[in-house]
Amino acid sequence: MADFHQNGVVATLHNLRERSLHRVERELASFSATRPITLILPSLFSELEAEALDNIVNHLMEVPYISNIVIGLDQADEEQYRYALKYFSRLPQSHAVLWNDGPRMKAVHNRLGDSALAPQEPGKGRNVWYCIGYVLGARNSSVVALHDCDIVTYSREMLARLVYPVTNPAFPYVFSKGYYPRIADGSLNGRVTRLLVTPLLLSLEKTIGHQPYIDYLKAFRYPLAGEFAMRTHILPDIRIPWDWGLEIGVLSELWRNYSNAAICQVDIADAYDHKHQPLSPEDAKKGLSRMSTDICKAVLRKLATDGVTFSQETLRTLKASYFRTALDLVEIYHNDARMNGLSTDRHKEEQAVELFATNLIEAGNSFLEEPDATPLMPRWNRVLSALPDILDEMQAAVAADMAEYG
Repeated sequence: MADFHQNGVVATLHNLRERSLHRVERELASFSATRPITLILPSLFSELEAEALDNIVNHLMEVPYISNIVIGLDQADEEQYRYALKYFSRLPQSHAVLWNDGPRMKAVHNRLGDSALAPQEPGKGRNVWYCIGYVLGARNSSVVALHDCDIVTYSREMLARLVYPVTNPAFPYVFSKGYYPRIADGSLNGRVTRLLVTPLLLSLEKTIGHQPYIDYLKAFRYPLAGEFAMRTHILPDIRIPWDWGLEIGVLSELWRNYSNAAICQVDIADAYDHKHQPLSPEDAKKGLSRMSTDICKAVLRKLATDGVTFSQETLRTLKASYFRTALDLVEIYHNDARMNGLSTDRHKEEQAVELFATNLIEAGNSFLEEPDATPLMPRWNRVLSALPDILDEMQAAVAADMAEYG
């Protein structure tokens, strides 16, 4: 991984193809002796019944440098939690399964709620937030990695590439973001990044002028990637959203707190595929429709905190610019796909653009109507200021659940 360069304002690290996985894992094992690594896996119970997670766990069983694995389990009853404990028991690493729907974790949640510190809605963001709290309470890691549980093309090499930049003590990075080509079954995927985020950022530049934050987001090759790793010490001071804006929200917090020189992205896979969300044009609270709205809100909200003023006129101009830019990109992506022996469905891509344009206006109107509304969960530093013993309570709750039901 010696070859790297500056892509925009964020360091882009190339992959590890020139070095054997065995050698890289040996280095990581050496680094982890003084920088223990924890892996967070936010999971729905339904993912335990899918082939993707089974493959992920089988690969993780062979990883020699991970010290701890924290699994956040959502949408599980008592019988399903028991099953999950048995399912993950094959992991040789020290691991914990947080039963987020169990009575003990609900008691922790209710105590946070009494102090107006509880996440408002269930979802991946809340799951990750509680896993972060558990990691901080365990006090046994220097590096934390996170990835989804629905990655069909998962391999050990993917994890090694992801954690290497923040684990190597010779590197200055505190945060590593994964990127990869979104290609599967001969088709060009990654619709939300290609057809929403990219044209939105280009259109914002046209509408509101140059903004360093937009430059920052544009520097990421795949800003919506759910795979990232970081030094543990940054966790107490970041606020993450509970909604679909999680990935953009994390990048925004890094932008707020750290120099770009401390942030990198790394090529973690030659091919990547996972469970695809439906477009859901008929239901704005589901699928890519909900995701697109939440992402637009997250970007607009962050720009507002940087002093950008939005109005109805600005939003109308932004929508018009976005729509034209996105349609142009549909054609470009189609041609790019054909040149590489891939395919895109231009009709479905334009349908997605039409939906995203509508949701951009909805997101803007929602922001203007409720500028104080925020999906951000509190920083753990704030939580500990109000409830100094809450992390110990969470540790005890998880330990008691695993002892009783395991």
